[in-house]
Formats: sequence, structure tokens, C-alpha cells
Amino acid sequence: MNEARWRMVVDPEGVTIAGDRFRLTATRPSRERAGTVPGTAPGTASGTVPDDADALLAEIGPLGSVVDLEGVLSELQTVTRGSYGQFCGLSRALEMVGERWGLLIVRDLFTGPKSLPELRRGLPRMPAETLTVRLRELEHAGVVRRRASEPVDGHDADAPVYELTEYGGQLERAVVELSRWGARSLGEPRPEDVVTVNSMIMALRTTFHPEAARGLTAGYELRLGEMVLHARIEDGVLSVGEGALPGADLVVEPGPLLRALMAGEIDPAEAIENGTLRITGDPALMTRFVEIFTFRPEPSLVGS
Repeated sequence: MNEARWRMVVDPEGVTIAGDRFRLTATRPSRERAGTVPGTAPGTASGTVPDDADALLAEIGPLGSVVDLEGVLSELQTVTRGSYGQFCGLSRALEMVGERWGLLIVRDLFTGPKSLPELRRGLPRMPAETLTVRLRELEHAGVVRRRASEPVDGHDADAPVYELTEYGGQLERAVVELSRWGARSLGEPRPEDVVTVNSMIMALRTTFHPEAARGLTAGYELRLGEMVLHARIEDGVLSVGEGALPGADLVVEPGPLLRALMAGEIDPAEAIENGTLRITGDPALMTRFVEIFTFRPEPSLVGS
């Protein structure tokens, strides 16, 4: 604890830990209340415990004899670390990955290991300090690990990279389902919204319907301004990645129409005919594309 900001007070009722922003009191067990608090003079109601740890133990004795120290620490963690204080799987999951930006870091790491600069580029509105804190929290939770980069990763040898652990990778299904649920409330992009390669890769994975892709083997290349990504489909199995796809069966340049096409709001044949959608390849593959990558917005939620 920071000695300049924290104080601990022991009195007949228990222990109080006070900081600049909150005050926490843990009461003594009832069987102790009739006794005298170690370290206080007879007839004295309370004593202020010195900050020095050795002096603390000399004056009041082991804290366990005064109050349930585990209870104090548990309550302190609830306040300072965002614990919900509930023995529940959902509660624990939210404590590990539910902080602001946490799941977006996980989303970006699904596409592969990334250095700190790469994570910053993928999350341009995230403060650098917050990114560092979130990565440390995710490491502590066993969701992310840091390792030295390797030449095959395309990073500098001295720069560490972050990747999901096996435990963290098990979040994939939950993240995809949560993304699919959230997509139903997507209207047009807000002025402050940015689109990244990683968010588009997740969008394709989220909206993919394997039953609609049965029997199809095709490669798609999507050009979205300066961003280029690709999707390969082999009989209902999808792989998505960043970059061009040599020999793609269809190259798609949808401009601002991609969301409307995937939401079924625009007919692809009409968009191709009037020139608002540019493709290179078989137009029939564009029709298959919007059948395979599709979502249906919830009218009452769009724009909310």
C-alpha cells in the first residue's frame, strides 16, 4: 500500500482501511468484542496503527487475532480490482475480460500474435496506457501470454508479441456469438466509428453461415479502401485473413455498401448494374456471397 495515501485504524469494532477515495471497515468477530484490542491503552476506545509493518505487528499482534483479515482483503479487492464479489462463472468471466477494451484485444489476437505497436494500430482510439494495463490484466488472468517474437512472425527479434493462451482461445465461440448478437443493432457507422482489418475479419466470421456454403469452393478478395482481406470457402469451412488472395474467384469492391449488402437491404445484381458495386469475376459468386455472409438487423434496435 502507498503509505502516503493509506491508513489502517484498529478499534474494538474491527479494522478500518481508509484511502483517498473510499473507506472500508471490517468488523471483529462477536466473540472478540468483549476483549481489549492489542496495542491500545486500557480504557482507550481506539488506536491508530503505524504504517510501518514491523511496528504494526509489534503493537497489535497478528491481525488474524483481531479481525478476519481474509475478509478485509476480499472486500478491498472488490473495491479496487473491479471484483463483483459473486461466486459465479459469468461474474468471474466479466472480471477477467469484461473491462473496457478487453474483449477487443482478444478479438484482434484471434487473427494471430501481435506486437504492442500492431495492437495499437488495430485499436487506434484506445489510450496507450489503457492497452498496457489491459494486457497485464489479461496476462494475469491466463488469457494472454507474452513471448519473444520469431523471424517467421515478421516482428523484430527483440520486440515481444502477445498471443492468446489455449484457455484464452476458448473464448472464440463466445466472442463470435456476442458479435453476432451485437450486429443486429448495427445501423450506419457513426461519425466517430472506425473500421479495422481485425473488425472486418470478425464481421465475416460472425456473419458466416456454413449451411449456405455447403458444396461451394471459392476464394473472395475484399477491397475496402486501403484495407484488403480475403475469405476462402471449402465446402462449408471458412478461413479469413488479411491481404490479397492471388487467383481469387471474385474480387469485390463494395465501397460503403457492404453492410447493406450483408443485411439484405440491397440486391447485389442491381448494385452491380448501376455501378455502385464493383466486382471482378462471376456475378453469381456475389449472390452466393450475400447468402453466405448475412445478418438480419433488429428494426427496433438499429440506430439506438
